[in-house]
Amino acid sequence: MALTEKEIQAAQPRSKAYKMYDGNGLLLRVKPNGTKIWEFKYRAFKDGKKVEKMLSLGVWAEVSLKDARAKCAEAKKLVGESKDPGALKKQQKILARANSENSFEAVARDWHKLNIAKWTPRHAVKLMRRLELHIFPGIGSKPVAEITALEVVDLLRRLEKDEKTETTHKVLQDCRAVFQHAFLHQKIQFNPLSDMRGLLKPHLTTSHPTLSANQIPDFLSKLEAVQTTPLNRIAVKLLMHTFVRQGELRKAKWASVDWKQAEWRIPPENMKMKQEHVVPLSSQALGILSDLQKISGDSHYLFPSQNRQKNPFMSENTINKVIHDMGYKGQLVGHGFRAMASTILNENGFAPDVIERQLAHAPRNKVRAAYNRAQYLEERRKLMQWWSDYLEQAWKKGVA
Repeated sequence: MALTEKEIQAAQPRSKAYKMYDGNGLLLRVKPNGTKIWEFKYRAFKDGKKVEKMLSLGVWAEVSLKDARAKCAEAKKLVGESKDPGALKKQQKILARANSENSFEAVARDWHKLNIAKWTPRHAVKLMRRLELHIFPGIGSKPVAEITALEVVDLLRRLEKDEKTETTHKVLQDCRAVFQHAFLHQKIQFNPLSDMRGLLKPHLTTSHPTLSANQIPDFLSKLEAVQTTPLNRIAVKLLMHTFVRQGELRKAKWASVDWKQAEWRIPPENMKMKQEHVVPLSSQALGILSDLQKISGDSHYLFPSQNRQKNPFMSENTINKVIHDMGYKGQLVGHGFRAMASTILNENGFAPDVIERQLAHAPRNKVRAAYNRAQYLEERRKLMQWWSDYLEQAWKKGVA
């Protein structure tokens, strides 16, 4: 006799599991813990012989009596077609697991995990955030082998419409790298984004705001007058004299300063190109460091953070805030000192290769890059001393 929802609800657990039959192979197994499981009893071939099998259809009341009967009818139809619904269910689970493990998001996270050691923590976070915001919602759950270039292009076009050209180019680069990772690990037969030249609107980069030569004296005069801490003022001065990247300055440690050789050796992990960089220290730079040592000499870092619980070294916004407080907001940022030094040094006859080496720009030619790492040190010492002399003369004009 067919079951009713009322009978099922009233069924109580016993010391041993028991069955309640609905008909057509559908039954409800009531377990000692009170769980009630729908099952379909059928016969199918195994090793050439027909044997009795049971197919789980779900737990009551998550699966109602009506739904259980519908599932039972579907399974019964498969049996009538000489198919084993239990074996098919196992295959579907295996396929679903494989698709989940090979989804674009799973492959992307695997690629990210594999490469994270060669990125800065900040870059790694920003990269994954781009994918989470712009790619995963669209194709993240889809098997990577089923994704076409057109699907990715559609997502990129949406970014372009929002005039986010820089982000669009970065996302394309990220996706291309993920597909290449999938290709190398034999999850796809080819990289659908291998050649996308000309697809996107070009991203026009803008130079960092900087100063012209005739503006330097006034800037140095205002630097002496601005309301800030001695540590912050020295940070701006040392950045001008060494024209390194702000992150390289902020993370600098006293252990990296070689007073005897008059050199500051920036370790690879602090460099954009992940190669050690030597900064010859002029007499003026050494004087600035000597003044700084009186302030932070007992610290691990040249520029320790005022909030050491959050970050052990100076915040990335500190130098730019000092510059803004001097009245140069929109006219200059700390990174602009690099362009300023490059322009003036080139105009005064210094060899471009020497300047580029001191800026720690990586030559495109790998052989030339390896050669340059060991070259130009003496020329760079002269360059750095000339630059500090130039700034000193500009300072005298500014305070005169």
